[in-house]
Amino acid sequence: MAGLSDDEVLSQTRHWLEAAVIGLNLCPFAKAVYVKNQVRLVVSHARHADDLLEELDRELDLLVATPAEQIDTTLLIHPSLFQDFLDFNDFLEIAEDVIDEHDLSGVVQLASFHPGFQFDGTEPDDMGNFSNRAPFSILHLLREESVERAVASFPQAEAIFEQNIATLEKLGPEGWKALGL
Repeated sequence: MAGLSDDEVLSQTRHWLEAAVIGLNLCPFAKAVYVKNQVRLVVSHARHADDLLEELDRELDLLVATPAEQIDTTLLIHPSLFQDFLDFNDFLEIAEDVIDEHDLSGVVQLASFHPGFQFDGTEPDDMGNFSNRAPFSILHLLREESVERAVASFPQAEAIFEQNIATLEKLGPEGWKALGL
């Protein structure tokens, strides 16, 4: 995905958010913060994992220093650094350590998305994997307080994962492609 402008990366990410995450209701909590413009989208130009970790440091600091009404969640998007999902997955362990180093365990949680996301024990083309597939590698920084509030207001939040798989299986590969993803 090298060579894409920031505007193209942001456009593709917004399309994914609107068509899949919100449009398919994969995350029933996403729409509220998205329509209030409380989702910070940041395109990373890091050339190495260490550079991305420095950007993660800055984004964590900014997120916790900014009221949730302004920035409730952050998507740190990297269009080219982690083409291989397993490399990205290995990097996530280090990213989790950064959250601990900032003493933000229990304050900020990390979710991740990748174009080749694959749950352990699944085949690459299993539709359930698409619940965490995005056009680019994304580190999603969520405020624990916001997650807890959202989960408390959503009946049977523990069923979201199963509902997502059912939705994606019903949609199928052709339906996913029809979304322009």
